[in-house]
Amino acid sequence: MMAGKTIDMSKLRKVIKLYVQGKSKVFISSYLGLSRNTVKKYIRQFSGLKVTYEELDRLTDLDLDELFNLQQEQELTPKMRDLESFFPRVEKELKKTGKTLNILWEEYKINHPDGFQRTQFAVYFNRWTKRINAKATMHMSHKAGDKMYVDYAGKTLEIIDIESGEVVDVEFFVAILGASQATYAEASMSQKKEDFVESVENALHFFGGVPAAIVPDNLKSAVTKSNRFEPTLNETFLDFAEHYGTTILPARAYKPRDKSLVEGAVKILYTRIYSVLKDQQFFNLETLNHAIKTLLEKHNASNLTGKPYSRKQLYEELERPMLKELPMERFEIRKQAIVTVMNNGHVLLSEDKHYYSVPYLYIRKKVKLLYTEKTVEIYSGYNRIAVHPRLKSPHNYSTVK
Repeated sequence: MMAGKTIDMSKLRKVIKLYVQGKSKVFISSYLGLSRNTVKKYIRQFSGLKVTYEELDRLTDLDLDELFNLQQEQELTPKMRDLESFFPRVEKELKKTGKTLNILWEEYKINHPDGFQRTQFAVYFNRWTKRINAKATMHMSHKAGDKMYVDYAGKTLEIIDIESGEVVDVEFFVAILGASQATYAEASMSQKKEDFVESVENALHFFGGVPAAIVPDNLKSAVTKSNRFEPTLNETFLDFAEHYGTTILPARAYKPRDKSLVEGAVKILYTRIYSVLKDQQFFNLETLNHAIKTLLEKHNASNLTGKPYSRKQLYEELERPMLKELPMERFEIRKQAIVTVMNNGHVLLSEDKHYYSVPYLYIRKKVKLLYTEKTVEIYSGYNRIAVHPRLKSPHNYSTVK
């Protein structure tokens, strides 16, 4: 039996190796003496796993056998059935800070005194996890409330300008919480800093709380300089993180696993949202995002693959209680400009062509304007010397006498 099993696994490895080398299914079938249907099945399963041949080849024959579900399903003993029915709880509990496999084994033994011992418990759980997640070495463990991953999908959606009839490409933004895999998505006009920050903020409000860290891919909207060890974050995104009491941890370009979760979410959303909406017509972002929201709710409410619970259930039970509270006010992007105070004691905010007064002592000196949608602050060095409500009325003056 064992010899035959080893030959099976050896042939499986050869099937995949020849396939990645570009050999045809007909050649592989003839060369290895396998039926074409068997070859097709192996290749189909390998393609679905999204792992490299090198990763797969590092697995033991037993792990490879379980990963491909090649062994015949045997009727579980009552003892094993009790064990496997407990594993979904184990997987969920391990996402909580402080929970360990040993603690959960002790809980299992209280309810099942004649159950498996610690080592067997761990071995069977690891095998169950590989079988359920079906991604071998690509599976990652995430703690509740720890990280939110954000990225843009590679493909864009479209809206139609109702006046000109022009088709406008819009970006497809995705955010996912690590532990529950609860997902947020929206369309935005661009990947520019302002749109990106607004999308991330919308995700936090959708989830109703703030994780310990936000992990963007090395997006230009988040990172001004990509570096293998210490990417440089743009100042606006850092201000945003400070406002929300979180940390920014850019995905490391040389660590593909850092990005695997959000990339996996994007692939699923292509099927469940993008493919549904791409042939429909939308004339503004609001109606497009309303359609996305409807499909997103369905996505979060559907059970995770091979699991008896949904993203929404995991989020409400595990993740939501671990998120920090949202601040009272939303973040406002601050722009800046360096200007010279004119002889009449005013400065010009050129974006609005509006003038604001400063104390006369600063006439002909350079000052810095920091302005949001609501306010204009004027600084000399580190001292704020004036503050005004922002008025977008060209060629007019705001003067504090």
